[in-house]
Amino acid sequence: MLGVTEVWDADGRHRLSDGGTVDDEVGAVVLTSGSSGAPKAAEITWDALRASARLTQATLRDDRPPAWFPCLPAVHIGGLAVILRAVLDDASLVWAPSDRFDLALERGATHVAVVRAHLSRYDLSGFRTVLLGGARPPTDRPANVVTTWGMTETGSGVVYDGRPLPEVEISTSDGELLVRSPTLFRSYRDRPRPSATGPDGRDDWFPTGDAAEIVDGRLHVSGRRAYVINTGGEKVWPDDLEAVLASVGGVRDVAVTAVPDDEWGDRLVALVVTDGRRVDDSLVTVAAEAIGPWAKPKEIRYVAAIPRTDSGKIRRADLPYLH
Repeated sequence: MLGVTEVWDADGRHRLSDGGTVDDEVGAVVLTSGSSGAPKAAEITWDALRASARLTQATLRDDRPPAWFPCLPAVHIGGLAVILRAVLDDASLVWAPSDRFDLALERGATHVAVVRAHLSRYDLSGFRTVLLGGARPPTDRPANVVTTWGMTETGSGVVYDGRPLPEVEISTSDGELLVRSPTLFRSYRDRPRPSATGPDGRDDWFPTGDAAEIVDGRLHVSGRRAYVINTGGEKVWPDDLEAVLASVGGVRDVAVTAVPDDEWGDRLVALVVTDGRRVDDSLVTVAAEAIGPWAKPKEIRYVAAIPRTDSGKIRRADLPYLH
């Protein structure tokens, strides 16, 4: 047993008075993103970490092993998984400052994992493959971008462009995405791993909390089930509406939330960051045309910034209005 009694950070070593223990099966204890509340500490075994590295490598390998540029923080599963592909499998790493994609390419990098903000800030066209995770991807993206779905609990991305990796199984139950995979975490530090019964009658599936449907074998995720908004008898998924509102000219960032309302049940509120323009009418129009009249925001608030995690996900628990 390894006692987790001290940690290191930029300020040096700190002793933990209440540090717990980690048995030899556990390769990493990783905090979840915290997009929907306080982060949880997930215990991921060495076997699960090896499976994640192996399945990703097998899926992306072509004539030679990938050379990854590790630009994401390794404190989160997406960044850690990149490094472990070299430690636990046959990938190599190309080091450069985290914002020097050009230098990484000069040094031979072929693959990179990024979040959505990187797509707009940097030229990533020189990479053979760009894995995109975190927040919902834009609809218009370069051909070398592979969209991923995954969680800390799934040991990084396990669905690429809507298709599960080899050995990864996906299903739904009452609209919730279920996953069974050799990459799954073992437990949280303070509680067991949740389980659900899948279509095969087995109870070893992990309920992700994401609302989803599988059409012709391809996964479509609507968002976190806990954040669906019921307004006027209709369901609105914040992720879907945010993608629509983000297409309006002048909108730099947007988040959708709701407040209780006697008439509507939930009253839709759009929190918007713009380039200085007022876009009220445009937001209402595009929401009604793309989704339906029930999706029109009833209130629009202009804000300086949307709270987001390092991976680009909206911190919904930190929004001014809570659903």
